[in-house]
Amino acid sequence: MTRDEFVHPQDLAIVEKYEAVVTYLYPILQRCPRRHGALRDRLIGLLFDQVGLLYQAAKSKQPSRLYAADAHMATLRFWLRFAADPALKIVTPRQHAVALRTIAETGAMLGQWIKTTKGNGRSGS
Repeated sequence: MTRDEFVHPQDLAIVEKYEAVVTYLYPILQRCPRRHGALRDRLIGLLFDQVGLLYQAAKSKQPSRLYAADAHMATLRFWLRFAADPALKIVTPRQHAVALRTIAETGAMLGQWIKTTKGNGRSGS
């Protein structure tokens, strides 16, 4: 058995979906011009931190962790939108659209997960 034996496989499917976001954005962000290094580092940090938040939510089964992961994803979208500004030339409009589409797929899964936890009752309050 693996360390993730107590996590429902459906909960980890979101991590696999999010991996597509990381795989797509990481090389793009690595090629960011040096003068935008602080923004690049921030975006990469957000990208990687999201994985931890998803795992924490899956393992803890606490709705508050799901909301934290959702808020973090909104923050990632904000900074990505900022990086897509034509004056910065970090992310092209096409790359931004593709990234948002893959993030939206993960966000939809997260939204469904939040709905599911609401439907299961509010135990532990």
